[in-house]
Amino acid sequence: MMAADTVARPAVARIRDTPLLRWTLEIDGIVTVLNGLAYVAAAGWVGDRLGLPTSLLYPAGAVLIVMGAFVFYVSTRREAPVSWVGAIIAINAVWVVDSVIVAAAGWFDPTTAGTVWILLQAALVAVFVELEWVGLRRARR
Repeated sequence: MMAADTVARPAVARIRDTPLLRWTLEIDGIVTVLNGLAYVAAAGWVGDRLGLPTSLLYPAGAVLIVMGAFVFYVSTRREAPVSWVGAIIAINAVWVVDSVIVAAAGWFDPTTAGTVWILLQAALVAVFVELEWVGLRRARR
């Protein structure tokens, strides 16, 4: 039983003490920002090659830039709330599922290259999900 003056602290992940988690978050953040920048800076060119509309690529790119910056920020912390890392993992998992659905359903009418790109992204993000999950389990205290 906790004393009345004791405040429960949120669970913390030791980012700096867990190389797997730190490196995975760093790489995830960098790759995500670069992908987002490509979508925003070259939406027309990317859209033409992948068969995806710029009306999808601009907002997706903006979201990826913000998300990637947050992921990288978390990677630079000595410690971070477990909930932050858990949210990153959950958002990445949703990205994977949504990507597979988009590719399978043929939404946005992607080219063959576009479908391959969507599935390759999903596979890479799935690897990040797995590595971040394993790293988080190691980093919790």
